[in-house]
Amino acid sequence: MFASGSWGNWGGDFGRAFGSGGQFGGGGRGHRRKRRMFGTGELRLTLLMLIGAEPRHGYELIKAIGEMTGGAYEPSPGAVYPTLQMLADEGVITEAKPKKGDEAKKAFEITQSGKEELADRENEVAKIVEKLTAMSGNEERNRAPELFRAMGNLAGVLKNKYRTGGFDAADIEEMVDIIDDAAKRIERL
Repeated sequence: MFASGSWGNWGGDFGRAFGSGGQFGGGGRGHRRKRRMFGTGELRLTLLMLIGAEPRHGYELIKAIGEMTGGAYEPSPGAVYPTLQMLADEGVITEAKPKKGDEAKKAFEITQSGKEELADRENEVAKIVEKLTAMSGNEERNRAPELFRAMGNLAGVLKNKYRTGGFDAADIEEMVDIIDDAAKRIERL
């Protein structure tokens, strides 16, 4: 009764809609999943490698990965900051002494345990670096990746400022003026 009655065909449309090829499943018509840049643990290892090269804060790490890919990819703050916290919890990085004038930004440096892990996983690190730097040759296929990187950067900064409540009414007015001015300048190009 339920299989073909008023409930529809459970094995047909319902199965297609919720199965691996349907609109509520993993892929299919009208639903394309974004391919993940990093495999399991690769972002973690990339951040550890970059911090191992020199102490950095989250924004610098995002930009460093963007530079490695020639602007084709930058991880989101929503991926980077929790991974940094995880690395700190694991004891492979620690908060670095802030540089003069940079006290508001939380920089990290590698610990001895982190150095040992990097040495043990040297081959994995090399493969990740190769994958990221290979992307830098994709600019011809991506018409203006730096433009989309800049737009994403602006959106991320505004979203983070809004979430943290790190501004007042005067700051909002100034941000609106800056964005409006930039829009006018771009329009004149």
